[in-house]
Amino acid sequence: MPPITRGEAEAQITEAMVKFEREYMGRGPQESKTFIVEDTVFIRLRGVLTQAEKQLATSDSVTGRKLIKQVRQELIEKARYLLETIINDILGIKVKSLHTDISSKTGERVIVFTLESSPHFKKQPV
Repeated sequence: MPPITRGEAEAQITEAMVKFEREYMGRGPQESKTFIVEDTVFIRLRGVLTQAEKQLATSDSVTGRKLIKQVRQELIEKARYLLETIINDILGIKVKSLHTDISSKTGERVIVFTLESSPHFKKQPV
C-alpha cells in the first residue's frame, strides 16, 4: 500500500463510511468527518436518522428512542466485519475494537475504532 497522508486517510475513511451508511443503512449522513488520533479513529456522522426514526425520537415515549439505539446497534454489530475491513484496507492496520452511539435527539452518530497500532503517515506537502 502506498503511503498516504493523515488527511488523505481521513478523507478515504469518511467517503467509505458515507457509502456504507447509504448502501447498508439506507440513508447517508448530511455531514461527516473523520479524525485519526494516535491509534484511534473517530467518525462523526450528522443527520443520519430516517424520517421514521425522527418520528419515534419525537414521540413522548422513551421506548421509541431506546428502540432507535437498539436497532442501530444491532445493524452495526451485523456489519462489524465490513466496517473493520474498511479501516484495515485504508490504514493497513487491524481494528482492535469498535464503539458506537447515536443521539436520537440530534441525529448524530459517533463511531470509534481502536487499532492494534498507530498508523504511520506520509508527511503533508508544504
